[in-house]
Amino acid sequence: MTAPLSPPSPASSEPPIAHTPTDDRTLVRAVLALGVGGFSIGTGEFVIMGLLPEVARDINVTIPQAGHVISAYALGVVVGAPVLAVLCAHWGRRTLLMALMVVYALGNFASALAPGYLSLSAMRLFTGLPHGTYFGVAALVAAALAPPGRRARAVGWVMLGLTTATLVGVPIAAALGEYFGWRAAFVFVGIIALAAVAMVRLWVPDMPASHGASPLRELGALARKQVWFTLGIGAIGFGGMFAVFSYIKPTLLEVAGMPPALMPFVLSLFGLGMVAGNIVGSRMADKALMPAIGKVLLWSIAVMALFVPAAHHPVSAAVATFLLGTVVAIGPALQIRLMDVAGDAQTLAAALNHSAFNAANALGAWLGGVSIAAGLGWTSTGWVGVVLGLCGVGIFALALSSERKTQRATEGLSA
Repeated sequence: MTAPLSPPSPASSEPPIAHTPTDDRTLVRAVLALGVGGFSIGTGEFVIMGLLPEVARDINVTIPQAGHVISAYALGVVVGAPVLAVLCAHWGRRTLLMALMVVYALGNFASALAPGYLSLSAMRLFTGLPHGTYFGVAALVAAALAPPGRRARAVGWVMLGLTTATLVGVPIAAALGEYFGWRAAFVFVGIIALAAVAMVRLWVPDMPASHGASPLRELGALARKQVWFTLGIGAIGFGGMFAVFSYIKPTLLEVAGMPPALMPFVLSLFGLGMVAGNIVGSRMADKALMPAIGKVLLWSIAVMALFVPAAHHPVSAAVATFLLGTVVAIGPALQIRLMDVAGDAQTLAAALNHSAFNAANALGAWLGGVSIAAGLGWTSTGWVGVVLGLCGVGIFALALSSERKTQRATEGLSA
C-alpha cells in the first residue's frame, strides 16, 4: 500500500515525518530486523548486571568496582547518541544502521577479550556509543515505513526487541555466562548483532538521509524548546522506575520477605510488564499522542505510590513489580513526540531520547540510593519515584502551555 504523509500531531504545528511507500510485508520484515538489533542491544546492556560477581572475580576487583563498567556503558550511550547522530546525519539510513550494529558487535567481542578492569571499562564505553543512535534511526525508519495512524506502534515493535531482551536474551546470555564464563555472554550478544546486520541489509529498504541533512542542521534541534521539554519529561519523569528497580532485589528480600529462589520469577514479571507497557503505550500514542504522555505520567505516579505499601507482602510485591515494568509505556510516545517537534533535525532528536532514558537511569538510581542511605528505608524509593513523576507532570504542563502560547501567537500573526 502507499502511505501518504501522516498529519502532524494535533498539538504540534511542526512538519510531519516523510513517509516511504511500502506494503505490510516489507514493514513487518523491516521492523523484525530492527527489533533483532534492539534485542542484541538490550541483552548486552542488562546481562552484565547478573554476572558482576563472576566479572569481579575474574578481573580481580570488588563487585562495586565491577559495577563501574555498567556506568561506563551508560556514559557511552549518553555521549554517543548526540555525537554519532550529528556526525552521521548525511548517511543513508540502512547503511548507518548496519554500521552501528557492526560497531556494537565489535564492542562486545572486544569486551569478551578485555584482560582487566580498565580495558573492560573502555570497551563497555565504546560498546555503548551506538546504542542511542541505533534506536533513534531505527525509530525514524519504522515511522517512515508505517501507514498513517500506526507510527507509534511501528516504533513500539522496534522497542519491543529491547524489552523482550529482559525476558529472553538476558536469561540465555546469563546462563551461557555462568556455564562457560562471563565472556561467553558478550560473544553471544556480538553474534546476535551480526545477525541483525544481515537482516537489516536484506529486509530494511534503502532509505536516504533527509534532503539537505548536515551536522549543522541536526544541531538545530537543540534550539527548539519543545525538544528540551520532551527530553526533560524522559530524563526526570521516567526516573522513578529506575529509582525503584535499581534496588528491587534487596527490597523484595528484606521488606517483602521473598525467598531468594523466587527472585528470577519475580524479575521476569518486570520484563512482562515492560512488554505489556510497550504494546499498550504505543497504541495509546497512535490514538492521541500528548494525552498518552500525560496519562502514562499519572499512571507512573500511581504505580510508585502503590509500590510502598505493596512491597510488604510477597504476592502484592510481585504484582507491583509487574506494574513497575508497565511504566515503559511512555517510551514510544516520547519517541514520536521528539520526531514531531524536531522539524528537520530528526536524527539527533530521535537519538537523544535514549540519552534522556539513560539520564533517567542515573538520576533515579542516585536519588533512590540517597533516600536509602538517609535511613528512610528500602521502600522510600517509591516516594522518590512519586516526586520524579510529579516533576515530569510539571514539565509536561509547561510544554503544553508553551505550545499553546506559540499557537496563539501564530494565529494572531496570520489573522
